[in-house]
Amino acid sequence: MSAYTLSRISSVALLALIALCVVWEGWLAPLRPGGSWLMLKAVPLLPAVFGVLRGRRYTSQWLSMLSLLYFTEGVLRASDPGLTGVFALIEVALAVTLFISTTLHARATAPSRLRGD
Repeated sequence: MSAYTLSRISSVALLALIALCVVWEGWLAPLRPGGSWLMLKAVPLLPAVFGVLRGRRYTSQWLSMLSLLYFTEGVLRASDPGLTGVFALIEVALAVTLFISTTLHARATAPSRLRGD
């Protein structure tokens, strides 16, 4: 896969993960009725948006590690009843997609690979 394709996959996964976090904790299945402050878990992802959209390698590197936190939360909450469990599984899928695409993007754009060594 090309670096451009991996960057686009990362962009879609990142934006979907941000939207999921806000909608999940804000309206669809919050911890408390009326919304939850837990929707602020999307805030650490926001600085990565422009870097990922521009295909920056450094952003892919640190975002791959950050995505593991969302994977962990999704796995821990996957057994919750109702919509929360469903959203947690979606979060796991998005976090895995984000991790794989950012890792492969960082690898594909490594300076040694760009020179053709």
